[in-house]
Amino acid sequence: MYKISHKFLLVILALAASLPGAFAQKVAIKNNLLYDATATPNLALEMALSRKMTLELGAGLNPFTFSDNKKIKHWLAQPELRWWTCDVFNGHFFGLHAHGAQFNVGEWDIPLGRLDKFKENRYEGYLYGGGISYGYQWLLSPRWNLEAGIGGGYARIHYDKYPCAKCGTKLDKGKYNYWGVTKAAVSLIYIIK
Repeated sequence: MYKISHKFLLVILALAASLPGAFAQKVAIKNNLLYDATATPNLALEMALSRKMTLELGAGLNPFTFSDNKKIKHWLAQPELRWWTCDVFNGHFFGLHAHGAQFNVGEWDIPLGRLDKFKENRYEGYLYGGGISYGYQWLLSPRWNLEAGIGGGYARIHYDKYPCAKCGTKLDKGKYNYWGVTKAAVSLIYIIK
């Protein structure tokens, strides 16, 4: 399920390598603490492209199965182009992001809207889409920052539905258009250079 295409990795590496010097003054590594709360290891690299633009390449991977076969297994890639109102890595920013993910989720009792379906069934599939975001970054020290951000947009979800987390034949196959929150972050940031 978590086989990432070699072509996808080559495109990401080529994009990162082709940036013209990545504005050499600013490169940061980030960890989204909200994503950590879902037991999902995640990391992002953000590079300055100019005095007011950055490119963030973020990803997360949750390969875990929890007690009672509960799972929120997934991988997610979410690049974002940001425009800063002051200087990069300082103050307000507006972003344009894309996302792609593959998932296997089931046995979770989440009584909120569409998420209540995860209690009785397991869903496997993938999604893609994009959106816009807003955030703010606080300078904590010369090398450490804190960021809060929220984004909304669209995701096209393709899924297979199964009767339980461990067993059963496929019950249904479908597609779903999601409009809503597509990004939320409270990130701790280390400025590399």
